Amino acid sequence: MLALRLPPEVEERLTELARKTGRTKSYYAKKAIIEYLEELEDYYLGEAAYQEFIAGDQKTYTIDEARNLL
Repeated sequence: MLALRLPPEVEERLTELARKTGRTKSYYAKKAIIEYLEELEDYYLGEAAYQEFIAGDQKTYTIDEARNLL
């Protein structure tokens, strides 16, 4: 279980959205956290791949070489 404090203006926006849509505040908070985690995971995966690339640890291919691998 997670409990967090939101700034009053964010809490108000969340409350109003929940009221207008008939969803719970928890629904939107959970959805937002899941989407943000996915974005962060993608970012860090990309960052790690980029660091490997600039370190020269990854083999790179031209588009023709990649096509020939298929």
